[in-house]
Amino acid sequence: MSNTHDLIARAIREKKQITAIYQGYYREMCPHALGTRNGREQALFYQFGGQSSTGIVTPDSTFNWRCIPIEGLSEVNIRDGEWYTANNHSQDQTCIDGIEIEVKP
Repeated sequence: MSNTHDLIARAIREKKQITAIYQGYYREMCPHALGTRNGREQALFYQFGGQSSTGIVTPDSTFNWRCIPIEGLSEVNIRDGEWYTANNHSQDQTCIDGIEIEVKP
């Protein structure tokens, strides 16, 4: 397990925010689940700030969910702050097929 994995797991347990670079974009996110899909470590995030390849992130949008492979993240930091999610979080996700840890309501 990587240090990035451990930071994301801690952020999930403690409902902390994550900042990171993914695909060249600075992102502010709240991780909701961590695990694997087809043997690859991935996390399900709700992005509430920063940038994205699709443009500006609209706060509180139900379209801010991001399924990100852990090895694609760099400059990962954990921080205190408001916990962000969307009202469609209860929908079935397809990002992770082997959930290791996920946010408790």
